[in-house]
Amino acid sequence: MHLNSKTSAKRNLMLALGVFSMIFAGVIYAWSIIKAPLASEFGWSASELALNFTLTMCAFCLGGFLGSILSKKLGVRLSTVASGIIAGMGFVLTGALGAGSHIALLYLTYALMAGGGIGIVYNVIISSVNAWFPDKKGLCSGCLMMGFGASTLLLGNLASRLFDVIGWRMTYILLGVSLCLALVITGIFISRPGQNDTLPATKDASRKGEDFEIRDYSPTQMLRRGSFWRAFILLICLTAVGSSVISFARDLALSVGAEAALATTLVGVLSVCNGLGRILTGKTFDLIGRRKTMIAANVLTVFAAGITLIAIYTHSLPLCIIGLCLTGISYGSSPTISSAFSSAFYGMKHFATNFSIMNFNLMIASFVATACSKLLELQGTYTAPFILLLMLSCTALALNFSIKKP
Repeated sequence: MHLNSKTSAKRNLMLALGVFSMIFAGVIYAWSIIKAPLASEFGWSASELALNFTLTMCAFCLGGFLGSILSKKLGVRLSTVASGIIAGMGFVLTGALGAGSHIALLYLTYALMAGGGIGIVYNVIISSVNAWFPDKKGLCSGCLMMGFGASTLLLGNLASRLFDVIGWRMTYILLGVSLCLALVITGIFISRPGQNDTLPATKDASRKGEDFEIRDYSPTQMLRRGSFWRAFILLICLTAVGSSVISFARDLALSVGAEAALATTLVGVLSVCNGLGRILTGKTFDLIGRRKTMIAANVLTVFAAGITLIAIYTHSLPLCIIGLCLTGISYGSSPTISSAFSSAFYGMKHFATNFSIMNFNLMIASFVATACSKLLELQGTYTAPFILLLMLSCTALALNFSIKKP
């Protein structure tokens, strides 16, 4: 079906708004950069700060599930504005933490408020914008995820520079205000397709090479499917690799001889590869289908963990850089796979809720990041953490080959 110019312009505007909001919302993934001044200011240990990232991911997942409910009760616009205010206040209050503050306050302001608020808007924006692109679900998801992943390069590196100019407290406050304004602006204009918006028919390229019935599954029906649990566990394994590396990427680069400035830049490079992986995976989903895309992304994750492990053994900075780039690309594939897989296997009718449930893999995977930090503290080397991550990526590959039908 040919789109009229008005509808085409409207859905392109929705995509632009979605990417814009995701760039600001993705700042929580810059944690390995913006956590730096907190350790020296408050004396918090690496494992305590790693736990904050874990709790942030937990709040993010719970926020995503809440977002699927709020968007139905309050509407897309009000849900987006409210979550923007909550997330922004989380950053502002983190910047306002006084000397000697207990780390539980960081868990409340950054993890619960910022992480939860961003989780709400993440689900609301992705489900709303995806509804405008039934013909390009993979590419649309990839563009949105790219914005979310690119935030580390843009806002993370900006924050790192501002720490030396205006101090970490004012930087956190500025991030909070900017995040709030960006999401409020998005909330004013964002919408789902109306009855008068005629969109192209759904394309099933993501199911290419697979023969199964097209139908909409309710969350309860989805949870009863073996395909869901296999996909859920494999996404835990794949996401654990990326989330663990993101949580200590800067310190990993320093451990193999990178200078401080280069280590910070490499975190940004990882985020660029993360964004690139998201949009490439979305496009690949639409071109060659779910099965081949997921297996290719999984194989890449195995290589990423393996090369980084070799870099640690040989103390090789070039191999570490390659490993970080591959990790970024492979990690970027996970959220796009989660979004495109949910819509391809279980339909669009209950997509917001099904997608939020699928995203709970992030919560469990984040505990692997904490475990890796604990292994690092106990052994003083990244060898054990990356052996664990390599084992998880191989486990995911075995599960990947078993998923054929809903």
